[in-house]
Amino acid sequence: MSENAEKKKKKDVCPTRSIDSTWQDFWLLLMVLWKQALTMTTPLIEPHVPLRPANTITKVPSEKILRAGKILRNAILSRAPHMIRDRKYHLKTYRQCCVGTELVDWMLQQTPCVHSRIQAVGMWQVLVEDGVLNHEEEKKECDEELQDTMLLLSQMGPDAHMRMILRKPPGQRTVDDLEIIYEELLHIKALSHLSTTVKRELAGVLIFESHAKGGTVLFNQGEEGTSWYIILKGSVNVVIYGKGVVCTLHEGDDFGKLALVNDAPRAASIVLREDNCHFLRVDKEDFNRILRDVEANTVRLKEHDQDVLVLEKVPAGNRASNQGNSQPQQKYTVMSGTPEKILEHFLETIRLEPALNEATDSVLNDFVMMHCVFMPNTQLCPALVAHYHAQPSQGTEQEKMDYALNNKRRVIRLVLQWAAMYGDVLQEDDVAMAFLEEFYVSVSDDARMIAALKEQLPELEKIVKQISEDAKAPQKKHKVLLQQFNTGDDRAQKRQPIRGSDEVLFKVYCMDHTYTTIRVPVAASVKEVLSAVADKLGSGEGLIIIKMSSGGEKVVLKPNDVSVFTTLTINGRLFACPREKFDSLTPLPEQEGPTVGTMGTFELMSSKDLAYQMTVYDWDLFSCVHELELIYHTFGRHHFKKTTANLDLFLRRFNEIQFWVVTEICLCSQPSKRVQLLKKFIKIAAHCKEYKNLNSFFAIVMGLSNVAVSRLALTWEKLPSKFKKFYAEFESLMDPSRNHRAYRLTVAKLDPPLIPFMPLLIKDMTFTHEGNKTFIDNLVNFEKMRMIANTARTVRYCRSQPFNPDAAQANKNHQDVRSYVRQLNVIDNQRTLSQMSHRLEPRRP
Repeated sequence: MSENAEKKKKKDVCPTRSIDSTWQDFWLLLMVLWKQALTMTTPLIEPHVPLRPANTITKVPSEKILRAGKILRNAILSRAPHMIRDRKYHLKTYRQCCVGTELVDWMLQQTPCVHSRIQAVGMWQVLVEDGVLNHEEEKKECDEELQDTMLLLSQMGPDAHMRMILRKPPGQRTVDDLEIIYEELLHIKALSHLSTTVKRELAGVLIFESHAKGGTVLFNQGEEGTSWYIILKGSVNVVIYGKGVVCTLHEGDDFGKLALVNDAPRAASIVLREDNCHFLRVDKEDFNRILRDVEANTVRLKEHDQDVLVLEKVPAGNRASNQGNSQPQQKYTVMSGTPEKILEHFLETIRLEPALNEATDSVLNDFVMMHCVFMPNTQLCPALVAHYHAQPSQGTEQEKMDYALNNKRRVIRLVLQWAAMYGDVLQEDDVAMAFLEEFYVSVSDDARMIAALKEQLPELEKIVKQISEDAKAPQKKHKVLLQQFNTGDDRAQKRQPIRGSDEVLFKVYCMDHTYTTIRVPVAASVKEVLSAVADKLGSGEGLIIIKMSSGGEKVVLKPNDVSVFTTLTINGRLFACPREKFDSLTPLPEQEGPTVGTMGTFELMSSKDLAYQMTVYDWDLFSCVHELELIYHTFGRHHFKKTTANLDLFLRRFNEIQFWVVTEICLCSQPSKRVQLLKKFIKIAAHCKEYKNLNSFFAIVMGLSNVAVSRLALTWEKLPSKFKKFYAEFESLMDPSRNHRAYRLTVAKLDPPLIPFMPLLIKDMTFTHEGNKTFIDNLVNFEKMRMIANTARTVRYCRSQPFNPDAAQANKNHQDVRSYVRQLNVIDNQRTLSQMSHRLEPRRP
């Protein structure tokens, strides 16, 4: 083998943590294993039975857990035998692990009940039952399984920890325990409409309840309502006398609340649909108390006998900082209100002291980001002008002057944060631009007479001038984009975000597959597209615009739909035809995608180089996505008449990479080559994960799990076991259970810069939007605005540090790799891909 080939082989190895590098995690994983043992054992002894650890474990954990314990024991004995030693407990000798502090002491301190303590000691006896290494063959086998054991325990740990916390009596839960439960409640569908305060209250009273056998009746129709249930795992049937099963409830659903609210008997029976169901339970007394407490801490401001602002009293600052205080600090947070009163409240509560600017900015951020939903610029800008010039009608002259000055300073602070948030987006809003220019003139005039305003003037001047100059710059006025939305030679300059006023040259096809090229703004409505097509065709009477996928699925677009170009599927096309000809419309041959794979091209490219160039391109696309595009996408951009082109292209990139994986494998007829492709894609995915490009990482793994690929059993059988393990680890991160808990825990440990799994971010925002009303009793549901803004801020956090993951890769000149990853040709028709897959490996009889 040549020297270069040897170097390439070394460079192309799939990156992963060495077993030695995981040694530092042993202590944590041992704790996880112990916690898992606690949650899986069942005490079957009475309180008066003498404490005999070895005899009290009547139900042991699964074989998988016991095997994990044995592997960890052997790893410790072979690498650090000094950690294992004997210890006496209740006059009996146990073998235990010591790392700094005594394990059993730690377990006894942390375990809330005697029964669980007994189980913990007994379980540990099972795990380290002898201190002698077994024969070499078993030792080698355990070493090979060590990596899988680490993965298993790291996956089980969070759930085991959560169950352990929930099994504690509510009065024994620590502040950290309550915070962990609260974080879990944020992702439960049944609780999405509840306020933050209520969720935090629930964290303190929820009780974990599990039932082992399907068919168990949880309660019967007609019984008194004593509890509200939320399904944590499993499913139940709702049964009504005379009707049978009327519906089935699944993970995230709730039941039993109606009987508590109405103080009425149970309206149906609840029967477990499967084994091993887990629930969170809120008992009636706690349920009623929380409702009373919430109402007691609610302040309602009325005008003309109508609520105009609803505030809720909540603890101020960090929860931990209030721990132990007899009178923790309190603040009022906006729950709902009219747009004008919400604005007025925020202006009144802005703190002007420099030390409090950060806290003030955080409070204002939700309003600044979300006001477009309930208070558009046409309403906000005049209101800000009115507040800036407002004069008090009462008080001494000095009090009036002080009020007017502070009022002006607060409005300026809000405008500064508003302009900084919206940035370039304001350039396309004539109302906003006119307001900024007039507002700057007013502040400049006042600053000549009021010295206190001068300190804010330079920052305001800088923002206004920057936005105005950018808007007037020739290259910013109207970029002309091609149908593929290339923005020129991006080697020479940083990719610029697509704006709604940028124009696009786009092909619109006719019945006979001829086309006409139109030039319209990116944010153009379907009505404007029809007008442009009619001008080219000479007549547009009776025409409709249709979006057609490569599989022939057709969608008639509505006249008020906007920015339709970027919402097409990868191989989708726009058609214009008379309504009566709709059924006769067929896809273009070019929509079918490639007929030959490109393995011959990219198999010569380093997996690391491919992952790096994919990450660079993905970062370019991700950097162009404005947080507001997520808001427009969630609530419907036609309501705002705004484009979400940058977000659309980034989401389409995810689909493109996913189908690239499936396309290349399904176009590869040689089994040995397909195995090489599987290995290549797994390596690329590993490097994407290394670069914290989770969007492409997930896209590749989802491509490999596509049914057209996953069914190729003969191909997967030939994949080396090492790569199967890597893929299994990747799949575990994609596990959707507990609302993608595995992924969320992984992301929580990563520092920016990182590229998030954008489809899940969109799902979270949609989940919040659809689970909560935007208006309640004609008032803006500001708690909903706060939740959505908090999710959208994830984008800002991910980009809070500059992207420069690998200086060595950045200095390489791989134009061929760069060009390849930016011009992927794929088949996006799932039916076609499945047919190709069956031709490669026919279904077994």
